[in-house]
Amino acid sequence: MAGEISFFELGVEDPERACAFYGELFGWTFEPGPSDGGGFAITTPGTPGGVHGGDRGAGPYVFFWVDDLGAAVAKVRELGGTVDDASPGDDEESAARFGRFRLCRDDQGSPFGLHEPPTAV
Repeated sequence: MAGEISFFELGVEDPERACAFYGELFGWTFEPGPSDGGGFAITTPGTPGGVHGGDRGAGPYVFFWVDDLGAAVAKVRELGGTVDDASPGDDEESAARFGRFRLCRDDQGSPFGLHEPPTAV
């Protein structure tokens, strides 16, 4: 499954307004998530997602499935890309529930994310 889109994240100003908007638009359901500032986990009929606040006008973050986050991070750097040191929801409880994430940029500066799902997927 490596390389498939496994998670998406929406950056918005007000996460509760986003829940109301996207819930009505797509029928998604929401539960409190690991993001600071009142983030939510999104349940969809397909790929799971999240929403976080304080990021007005942001484009969606797309995360690609990797089996080994450490190896994938090393490969991104080897290929000339960059990896943010900070990672969203990187505590043990959050990682066990949602998996581990890293925000990256390719060798041309385009953003993307890596996602190692929790082992109980």
